[in-house]
Amino acid sequence: MKRIFLVEDDKEIAKNLGRLLCSEGFAVIHAPTKQEAVSLLGGNRFDLALVDISLPDGNGFSVCTEIKQSQDIPVIFLTASQDEASVVTGLNMGADDYITKPFRPRELIARIGNALRRAGHAASVFEIGGLSVDTNSGIVKKNGKEVYLSALEYRLLLIFINNPKSIITRERLLDELWDAAGEFVNNNTLTVYIKRLREKVEDDYANPQIILTVRGTGYRLGGGYVSE
Repeated sequence: MKRIFLVEDDKEIAKNLGRLLCSEGFAVIHAPTKQEAVSLLGGNRFDLALVDISLPDGNGFSVCTEIKQSQDIPVIFLTASQDEASVVTGLNMGADDYITKPFRPRELIARIGNALRRAGHAASVFEIGGLSVDTNSGIVKKNGKEVYLSALEYRLLLIFINNPKSIITRERLLDELWDAAGEFVNNNTLTVYIKRLREKVEDDYANPQIILTVRGTGYRLGGGYVSE
């Protein structure tokens, strides 16, 4: 599991970001101040840092310097500022990317994935039960043959492989798919998409081994999960 270091003083933003990142399969360590961020760097290893530029006891630029000196991981700045000078300063300090608040959740996740891939920290191929998913190319194969999924079917599959040890409720799936599709997805539609996805990725969709039903709760990924 990839570890994200979140340096953000706004409690509500930090809480929402934490939920989003955890839903995508990341572990999150949060520091609300520069002092706490520097302290946490001493005893933890991270894969990527999200750093707010404006902090109550300093700024994110100095935190970025500390991070790069101690761990040399990708840093993405989060800021409400749209000032070009701040963007240039952040990039010159060694930041790998820069995103202005308010930002779209899916855009942020995509930027994190890109930064991790550039740094060589992101798994790109996931395998389970004869199913192979290459998240760099978006190619899905079953027993060596390419499987063609709709955008929502692919998004649904990604939710499961990004959360391999979690039980995922129907409510969470509805929220995730609605956000990704930009349109309303109801319970009946979700049932249809689960069925369609199973028909494409399972050896026997009536006896699923990849996408398992947790009765009364939701779904989870089956065993035998491997990432490269």
